[in-house]
Amino acid sequence: MEKILTCIVCPLGCELCIDLEGKEIIEIKGNTCNRGKIYAENECISPKRTVTSTVKCTDGSLLSVKTDQPIPKEKVFDCMKIINQTTATLPVNIGDVIVKDVFGSNIVATQNKN
Repeated sequence: MEKILTCIVCPLGCELCIDLEGKEIIEIKGNTCNRGKIYAENECISPKRTVTSTVKCTDGSLLSVKTDQPIPKEKVFDCMKIINQTTATLPVNIGDVIVKDVFGSNIVATQNKN
């Protein structure tokens, strides 16, 4: 099977062509640098995503948050369920952990809020 991806690691946006047999990578073509090769390997074998969202605060306002590490792509909707059930207690500063250990990542604040 052949899979075509556009690398998102740098501004070049190389078109990557990955030859696969099942989940085994046979060959990667089109990458200008090694980062593209690593991106293709990760995207084909174990795709991960950073989740950005908002959580409710005790005062009724919304706080922007994100995962501090990418999580497995198949866990994004489960992560959102956790985020949607969370209420942040103010005050909060950028980087404060709102929820610990969500699929190997923490949910952290991306804004200051008093």
